[in-house]
Amino acid sequence: MRLFAGTPFDQPPSCGQCGELEEDCTCPSTPTEVQPIPPALQTAHLSLERRKKGKSVTVIRGLQADGNDLPRLVTELKSRCGAGGTVKGDVIEIQGNHLERVDEHLRLVGYRLKR
Repeated sequence: MRLFAGTPFDQPPSCGQCGELEEDCTCPSTPTEVQPIPPALQTAHLSLERRKKGKSVTVIRGLQADGNDLPRLVTELKSRCGAGGTVKGDVIEIQGNHLERVDEHLRLVGYRLKR
């Protein structure tokens, strides 16, 4: 039963793609969810970059945004390193020189690594 069933605010569910009622919709089925890629099949490339004013940033490349939970991974890394960080597309950035800690954590999770 829907929240407003039987009231003037009741609106039957409609398709998000074509706008037709769900029972009248002829759109192909909704796209399947992206299957997660096992860490053992991925190689993360670690590097240290210098930013303006001499700031260091640990950068992780090579992990696809589709098939990975990068926001969860960056949260774990930030917690492990005690530093800030972000996800920009397919790139993870952790503030400071944390190559050893990031290397250790990614190996523990199961990723292959290159420096």
